[in-house]
Amino acid sequence: MNVFKGLYDYRELLKTSVKKDIGGKYKHSFLGVLWSFVNPLLQIIVYAIVFPLIMRNNIEYYVVFMVCGLIPWNYFSTVINRASFTMIENGNIIKKVYFPREILPLSVVTSETVTFLISSIIIIAFTIGYGLGITINILFYPILLLIQFVLLLGISLFVSSITVYFRDLQHFIGVLLQLFFYATPIVYSVDAIPENFTWIFKFNPMTYIIEGYRDIFYYQTMPEMGSLLIVLVIGILLCITGYLLFNKLQKKFAEEL
Repeated sequence: MNVFKGLYDYRELLKTSVKKDIGGKYKHSFLGVLWSFVNPLLQIIVYAIVFPLIMRNNIEYYVVFMVCGLIPWNYFSTVINRASFTMIENGNIIKKVYFPREILPLSVVTSETVTFLISSIIIIAFTIGYGLGITINILFYPILLLIQFVLLLGISLFVSSITVYFRDLQHFIGVLLQLFFYATPIVYSVDAIPENFTWIFKFNPMTYIIEGYRDIFYYQTMPEMGSLLIVLVIGILLCITGYLLFNKLQKKFAEEL
């Protein structure tokens, strides 16, 4: 309860941090917030051209299929990358001013969530543009977003605190995310994976989250709530254990930074 009380007491700082983060990202940029659309659209164009040629898949409306995986993945990978150096990036503030340190990884997750919400318009646009339309299953979108938010917050608490002591973890995370990209059904279907490799996807929480978004927008069915509930439990456990580790390590943040 002290955690939530501390966050509530410093809610204005959190709000300011999120606003500054979002505004600073596009500061002095001509396109501004439009980059939230331009960056993923450029990726979509490349993948839409390259992967169908390489993999020769027969997935109907492949662009919509891919977009439903790529946009949530960008949200996931960007948060992890940014969370890994958020404490180091804010080292001067940490050494000078007291505030709940967990506000920093929380503000990263929250600001990137706002970006993801904006980018989700791309998913809706492609879904409508290809004639699939939007169904009532879009009501499950906030549930999926909440599950992914909790999962990302738990991971962010781990990586943001550990990288203060082990700076090499930042570089390792970049490599790991590249491998993780291909171990997640983003540009291909789970059905295309040989049976002896399916265990990799069963232990990958992002598999269930991306499949959940596809269920809503591409297959237009209700997501598999049983699997998503397990991911939510994993996310909550990561938040609890991540905070305990974060709380223990933060005592020497100022010294290390």
